[in-house]
Amino acid sequence: MRNVIFVLAMLASGGAYAELPVSLSPAQFDSALQLKGDPERGKAVFAECAGCHRKDAAGRSSGSIPRLAGQHAAVIRKQLLDIRSGKRNNPLMAPLLDDPELTLEAIADVASYLASLPVAGPTGKGPGTQIERGRSLYLQDCVRCHGANGEGLAAHYIPRVTDQHYGYLLRELQLIRTSERGNSDPDMIRVLKPYPDTDLEALADYLSQLPPP
Repeated sequence: MRNVIFVLAMLASGGAYAELPVSLSPAQFDSALQLKGDPERGKAVFAECAGCHRKDAAGRSSGSIPRLAGQHAAVIRKQLLDIRSGKRNNPLMAPLLDDPELTLEAIADVASYLASLPVAGPTGKGPGTQIERGRSLYLQDCVRCHGANGEGLAAHYIPRVTDQHYGYLLRELQLIRTSERGNSDPDMIRVLKPYPDTDLEALADYLSQLPPP
């Protein structure tokens, strides 16, 4: 399993990838964030991920696996690099990324491919009973960064939060509130820390109902 992603990447690129160490210096990390990637090569890299994330990268409507299709490539690059470096706590993904043969170029390629995919498949919705409360919280605390329509901002690695499954949104909000996610923006932790569970549920409910931006 550890080398399958690398083999697929080598096949897709004609052997152009070079092996790189898992541990990156700050300068290497910043440089890796800027890699644009090739979606055609990324399609082959993603083949190993489709078993969990589905072929259309729709994830699971239960929220156990997030939707990746249509997410900003810059956001995906940063999250994968953060998991690989240990900045983001993700026990399921970390073993797959903790491989010196998985190159930075391959990560950039798969991020580019995922960003190019249209949103498909059902989105796991919240109960729909707390939308107004969630909307109020979003406009009060989130809109400045995530945008009026939840579109995010690629230049600042702020994710698009539309078309995402309720269960995933709620889980990540909980992890950010307690700082367990590891790589959360300090401002988000500060904002969410006083939120009771009911407000996190309301916010996730509202976000899960948002249409594509």
